Formats: sequence, C-alpha cells, structure tokens
Amino acid sequence: MYWYEPYRVNQAQLVDGAYGDVNGNGTLDYVFLTAVKADPSSPYLQDITLNIQDGATNRLYNISLNKDGNSGYQPTVFLGDFTGDGIKDILVTIDSGGSGAFTFNYIYSFVNNQARELFDFNKYNEQNKYSVTYLDYYKVNVYSPATGQAYVVDISNRDAEYLSQIYDEKGILKQPVQGMFDGVSGFYPVDMDRDGVYEIQAYQKISGLYHADSFGYIINTLKWEQNKFSIWQQWMAIYGSEPK
Repeated sequence: MYWYEPYRVNQAQLVDGAYGDVNGNGTLDYVFLTAVKADPSSPYLQDITLNIQDGATNRLYNISLNKDGNSGYQPTVFLGDFTGDGIKDILVTIDSGGSGAFTFNYIYSFVNNQARELFDFNKYNEQNKYSVTYLDYYKVNVYSPATGQAYVVDISNRDAEYLSQIYDEKGILKQPVQGMFDGVSGFYPVDMDRDGVYEIQAYQKISGLYHADSFGYIINTLKWEQNKFSIWQQWMAIYGSEPK
C-alpha cells in the first residue's frame, strides 16, 4: 500500500504505482512514477520518471523518459507480460493535453534488473504515417504504407457547405485536397487471444480539412514478434452519421 502526498512545488512526488515481479526473481517489485508539479494549481506534471524498487533487495532504479515525452497529464503505469516470457513488462502512458490529445507511451522490460526499451511512441509515429487523399464523388482514401492497406471513407453525408468547398456540382474535386493524421492518441493493453500475453491497440486519428474534421481512427493491434512490436491487425473505425 502506498500513499499520495500533497504536491510540493518543484519537488518530485509520487503520481502512480503498481506491484509486480518485473525482474523475474519471483519477488514483487514496486514500480512507480514520480513527477514535478511546478504550478500547484495546475494538473500539468513535468520530469516524469519511472522508478523500480527491487522487492528482494530494496535497491532503487530510475529510468529517465525522453525529454520530449516526459511531461503532461495523468501519467499511469501498467504491468503485464507483452513478450511472452512470463515476466511482467512496464507500460507508461502520459496524456499530452491540448486539442491533439496525443499520448506519450513507453514499454520497458526489466528482466534481471536491466532496463530495455521495447516501445517508444516517437519511433512508432515515424514508422506509421498515412496518406489521406480526397477523391472524386465524395470519397476519401486513407492509405497505410506500413501495411499496404487502404480504406475508403464515404463523406457524401457531410453538409452541402462543407462539400461545396471541395467539389463542384458534379462531385468532381475542384483541386487536389489532402487530409491529415495524428500520432498515437490512444494506447491500450489488450489480451486479444486470451493467452495471458498482452497485445497493444494503438489509435491514430484521421482528419480532413482541419483537425476537428475527424473521420475516425486507424487502429493498429501490435504484437511482440521477432524481438519487436509488429502490426498484427489493422482496421479503420469511422464515425457514424445521421442518414440524409
């Protein structure tokens, strides 16, 4: 059992924690996150750090997160086996805040008290980009180079004012139009095949003319294979609309 202490300005405080055997010695370890709260009136946290206390020796280990992804809101730690070795790995998730609602995500192995990064959101975002291309006759093509899969979204139910910006009266594009995509904005551990080994579902928002003009999400289910996370399943979830 642990207790949350009141935040003290510019001093690292406990923000989340969990117990589990992460080094493989059969003893429960304590895995926890600390952070600095510069403004006591704001929930924004800085210098979020991963810490592991060895349950057998009480030795404390600290793992610094990337500087471009160690600040934000509501940092959490989740322990689960992602690699299939029977030892719990460490998932850290941080909400970035802002209109993009991006998340900063890390997965670490700590077998034999050796930290090994299994997943970093920056690398994933670089490897998973999409083309979002408007087509004639009120369609949008979303293409994933990583998988070679394409998804066609019907936007004919959008209002006339929106469509008139893009199409002529015959439904032909007035000019080439590209949409946009986000980095990871949802990152969830799931045991898809109920074998005790977790997969990850990573969500990336797909939008049109502006960020709030969202069509839905590309959802990649990631599975640990050949010493890395690979896309096991991919689909696109689109928002529904009222029929005209």
